[in-house]
Amino acid sequence: MEEVIHARGHENVSAEHASTFEVTSDDHLTPAGDCILGVGADRVPADFDAEFVAACQSADATITVTLAADGYTETVSGRGHPSLVFENERSAVGRTSDYVDDRTIVLDADKAAGGLDRDLVAALTDGADLTVTLTVE
Repeated sequence: MEEVIHARGHENVSAEHASTFEVTSDDHLTPAGDCILGVGADRVPADFDAEFVAACQSADATITVTLAADGYTETVSGRGHPSLVFENERSAVGRTSDYVDDRTIVLDADKAAGGLDRDLVAALTDGADLTVTLTVE
């Protein structure tokens, strides 16, 4: 089961955050947003299908986030949790921790923004289109 978000990079994408990565529906980004990979997202967690959300709420769920832009692809793996609600109407956040709020889409991710391939990050800084595919098993 999967959900797909389309967004785009921005000149202020730095992807330096050590514990999170984020995609937002906002159309701007300040340099302080060091976890944000893409802006102008066409979907947010509140848009996700109820069946997908339920699958992610299993403590045994494995959630994979594939980030693709300008020929570069990065895969982030983590887990689901019964407390995931997918209710945010603005942004989706992956976390290396077990912290949950309404923006959280994956916990215990094996990498955050700072651990992503720098060629992918450079493409996003140049404004490349970003496809974020979330898969739950």
